[in-house]
Amino acid sequence: MITIVDYGLGNLGSILNMFKRIGVEARITSNSNEIAEANKILLPGVGAFDNAMTRINESGLKEVLNTKAKIDKVPILGICLGMQLLTRGSEEGVLTGLGWIDADTIKFPVIEGLKVPHMGWNVVIPSTPSKLTQSLPEESRFYFVHSYYVKVDKQENSILKANYGIEFDAAIQNDNIYGAQFHPEKSHKFGMQLLKNFSEI
Repeated sequence: MITIVDYGLGNLGSILNMFKRIGVEARITSNSNEIAEANKILLPGVGAFDNAMTRINESGLKEVLNTKAKIDKVPILGICLGMQLLTRGSEEGVLTGLGWIDADTIKFPVIEGLKVPHMGWNVVIPSTPSKLTQSLPEESRFYFVHSYYVKVDKQENSILKANYGIEFDAAIQNDNIYGAQFHPEKSHKFGMQLLKNFSEI
C-alpha cells in the first residue's frame, strides 16, 4: 500500500490513477494517524516551496513525516516540488525544508535560448545505482516542469542526471528517502516503471 500525502498541493488524482494502472494499491490521505501507519509514502507537490512547507508545518504533518523518515525509515518518494522539499531549503523561499537529504534547491540560471521553467520531455542518465531506477531503459525520458533544480552535496546521493543548459540532479536518494524532479505520473512507460520499482522497495 502506497500512502499519498495530501497537504493541499499536488496532482493527487493523476498519481493515484497511475498506481491503479500498474496494479499497485494506493490511497490519498491527510490523516496523521493513517500516515503514521504507512509502510510506503509518496510526497507530491506542485507550486511554491514556502507555500508547501507552510502547509506541512501548520497541518501538523511534519512531525509524523519526520518520524516515518528518520525513525521508522519507511521508503518515502518525493516528486516534483515534493523532491525539493526533501532538501535544506530553496532559493524560491525562506523557509527550511525537511532536510532529509544534504542538498539545496537552486533557481535555473538565465541561459540564452532556454526558457524557464524547464518544461517538457528530457532524457535522464543514471549516475548511481538505485532500486528506484532499476530496469529503466538507458536514456529514459521523463516529463519535467520546474524553475528550480536540486543540487546534492555528495554525488552518491544523485541517482539520475539531466541537462537543461546545466547538469542537474533529476533523481536523488539518501537511504530510505527518494526524490524525482520529474512527473512520473505524466511520463508513460518510464514513469510506470519507476513507480513500480518504488512499490517493490
